[in-house]
Amino acid sequence: MSRTAVVTGGTRGIGEAISKALQAAGYKVAATYAGNDEAANKFKAETGINVYKFDVSDYDACAAGIAAIEKDLGPVEILVNNAGITKDGLFHKMDLAKWKAVIDTNLNSLFNVTRPVINGMRDRGFGRIIVISSINGQKGQAGQTNYSASKAGDIGFVKALAQESASKGITVNAIAPGYIATEMVKAVPQDVLDKHIIPHIAVGRLGEPEEIARAVVFLAADDAGFITGSTLTVNGGQYLA
Repeated sequence: MSRTAVVTGGTRGIGEAISKALQAAGYKVAATYAGNDEAANKFKAETGINVYKFDVSDYDACAAGIAAIEKDLGPVEILVNNAGITKDGLFHKMDLAKWKAVIDTNLNSLFNVTRPVINGMRDRGFGRIIVISSINGQKGQAGQTNYSASKAGDIGFVKALAQESASKGITVNAIAPGYIATEMVKAVPQDVLDKHIIPHIAVGRLGEPEEIARAVVFLAADDAGFITGSTLTVNGGQYLA
């Protein structure tokens, strides 16, 4: 019987690529989304992957959403915490709403989505929890104090939960993408990409969502059980300092 995988923010961008890659690898996949019904319905029609709408910053909504997924597909054994947002701005001009929205979605969501599945994983003696962090959680980025703080927190969460969970057959790892050719990054003016971003990427290009997805499939595998508490950096050789 194939394992059930949940991908938060799984109908667009990197999440879409992860959902498709896990499906191709034989997993039963549930993709969650927050608000774009049109994109989610198109994704479901094209892939046949079940979609579930709930806000990852809301614990009760997550608990209900996970319960619905498990009723439809079976116990969650693979969890990919991918959902994330940006609300950029210099810190001295940032308001509380922008700070809180990013922290709630990118960091507090890890509790909200992982807590409802962790006991089942422990009881069954198997689990794969994968968190999509960011290069900017490793090195910081001006104009992204909220985002960088949330993504650095993701890595701390991974390191601690990995230690708690290893004896129960559960691995917990992070992937830290560099600049990936998603809608968000493609919205950056091309001259900015050409002058300020791509020259700092050793391979000389943006990454592709599918390259992150392949890393997720690797960490989700049954035979990846000796890898835990790690951060897999997928950034094309971009310098982190």
